Amino acid sequence: MGAAAAPAGTAGVPPVIAVVGPTGSGKSDLAVALAERLDGEVINADSMQFYRGMDIGTAKMTLEERRGVPHHLLDILDVREEASVSDFQAQARAAVAEIHARGRRAILAGGSGLYVRAALDVIEFPGTDPRLRQRLERELEAGGIQALRERLRSVDPVSAERLGDARRIVRALEVNELTGRPFSSFMPERRYFQPAVQVGLAVDREALKERLAVRVHRMAAAGLLEEVRVLDARGLRAGRTASRALGYAQFLKVLDGQWGVAEAVADTIAATRKFARRQLTWFRADPRIGWFGWQDPQLVPKVLEHIANA
Repeated sequence: MGAAAAPAGTAGVPPVIAVVGPTGSGKSDLAVALAERLDGEVINADSMQFYRGMDIGTAKMTLEERRGVPHHLLDILDVREEASVSDFQAQARAAVAEIHARGRRAILAGGSGLYVRAALDVIEFPGTDPRLRQRLERELEAGGIQALRERLRSVDPVSAERLGDARRIVRALEVNELTGRPFSSFMPERRYFQPAVQVGLAVDREALKERLAVRVHRMAAAGLLEEVRVLDARGLRAGRTASRALGYAQFLKVLDGQWGVAEAVADTIAATRKFARRQLTWFRADPRIGWFGWQDPQLVPKVLEHIANA
């Protein structure tokens, strides 16, 4: 499976390379290795690595680990700010254009599935209205999720059936009121915005489960609790996105005296494993991704061959 046919006006543009897969599978390392061999630059597509100071708990690469490869869209948000997939779409596409204009290769790396698709695919994001959102959130508090779900079912039965959590139901109702269209009508096609080739890291699930457990223990030993303490003083709890990040939500409970460190570690491991399963489900649904064994000693040359033939 190679890159899709180039949309009009993109002839001669090299494909964007996207490295995807579950957390802990080695995407960042592979992206750097490819960048070194292809004269490339890496664009971050991990929504939690947007945040300044969220380093240990997101396994953000250090400057040394980046080995001189330029990285874009890291450390661009304060923890109190909410990540926006539509903002990311514009920023990622601008970064791709700038990298290609310099004659280099753009390499997208990350496991946030919707953000990857926002950068790569033809996809439209409806706007927001803070006042409307606040009204719907007050109605949620007053009447509960089921009342909002029933209202959504009357205008968008597809979304009412598909969406599970209250935040997304509120968003679907907001979009419907703003645009007059059902939220489900904004679902993306699997059609590239510009030439692209996706590389997925196929994992051994049992080995990944153990690797994720080891990684969380290492994060705790490296000072995750102190990192959360510092970020708490900077307003972490006020951030709707950052405060829910894996590890950060759990270690806030340690600061509050609700849990001990061991409980926070155990819950973070369980939540990270669950998240990895969801990522695998998301990426496996995309038939355009070429899959390669995460621990294959010939991984880099095989991926380079795949890219060359795309």
